[in-house]
Amino acid sequence: MKEDFYEILGINKSASESEIKKAYRKKAIKYHPDKNPGDSQAEEKFKKAAEAYEVLGNKDKKSKYDQFGHSAFDGSGGFGGSGMNMDDIFSQFGDIFGSSFGGGGFGGFSGGGSRVPKGSNLRIRVQLELSEVVLGVEKKIKVKRKIKADGVTYKNCNSCNGSGQVTRITNTILGRMQSSSTCPSCGGSGQVVSNKPSNADSNGLILKEETVLVKIPAGVEDGMQLKVSGKGNDSAGNGIAGDLIVLISEKEHDTLKREGNNLHFDLYISISEAVLGISKEIETVTGSVRIKLESGIQSGKILRLRGKGLSSINSYGNGDLLVHVNVWTPKTLNKEQRVFFEQMKENENFVPSPEKGEKSFFEKVKDMFS
Repeated sequence: MKEDFYEILGINKSASESEIKKAYRKKAIKYHPDKNPGDSQAEEKFKKAAEAYEVLGNKDKKSKYDQFGHSAFDGSGGFGGSGMNMDDIFSQFGDIFGSSFGGGGFGGFSGGGSRVPKGSNLRIRVQLELSEVVLGVEKKIKVKRKIKADGVTYKNCNSCNGSGQVTRITNTILGRMQSSSTCPSCGGSGQVVSNKPSNADSNGLILKEETVLVKIPAGVEDGMQLKVSGKGNDSAGNGIAGDLIVLISEKEHDTLKREGNNLHFDLYISISEAVLGISKEIETVTGSVRIKLESGIQSGKILRLRGKGLSSINSYGNGDLLVHVNVWTPKTLNKEQRVFFEQMKENENFVPSPEKGEKSFFEKVKDMFS
């Protein structure tokens, strides 16, 4: 059973024409293939949204759908009922994206719906130390990408007369429908190779190694993807280059563990240090800081050093460094230490006399374990 068009766009039947268009634009941008590379589920949702808008965005079709549902379009050759072609979507609804993305829409499709061919994207993985994640870093990365060969020339494609699109007319129960798709002869570039060097491929491209500067902002997370526009493979003819997709991989730190924008540090202290209190130096990614532990601190206590974590990639401030206090209990005791603890157990309420030179429990523990 086909999914309800109103549910796909997240609107009700009383939605106005502008509300329908706004709902479709929101869905189309969210599930656009360029924003979700390789995600087949996102692509399917993108197609369903276009199919729903093709019907609900047209007053006559919407009226028929409200009256008869999906059966009004069964057997039609249009979008409503036969599945979606990506080129049809961009040809019909390219103006929906407007200039929200730098004037060219997604994927090289202009605001007016005409297709600008785009080269394929490249993907690389970059490993970062925690200090690089905290501060941000610029990485020089060697990339092998296809570029246009020197001396290559192109001419207009005869199949599409240089438009990159071929048009077809389909007869439907709603009348004749015109749709456009990518020209199979030139792959949408509108041009074909007329002369190429011997070392170039059929599209006039050669493989070349380049050094690309990638600016990685502070606060990135493991698995996050960054895009470097125009540093993917070139397109043949008058197309534009694809993008370089940088996948972030974060190395584990020896002593600091990350949780979102916060960092965690395990601090181990002895019994005497816990009893008497002590000042300790704590490692952070930007240097060391000294903290004071009060006497009698308990194992499991968490101390929060505000602002000593990672900065938010969305500029929402810094996270914190959480210091987890762990009191170390010795597994083995020498004879003197064992006797002391046995006596302490028997005389937990013992009050020392300074006049007799007796030491407090705290002082004896310090002497034994220092």
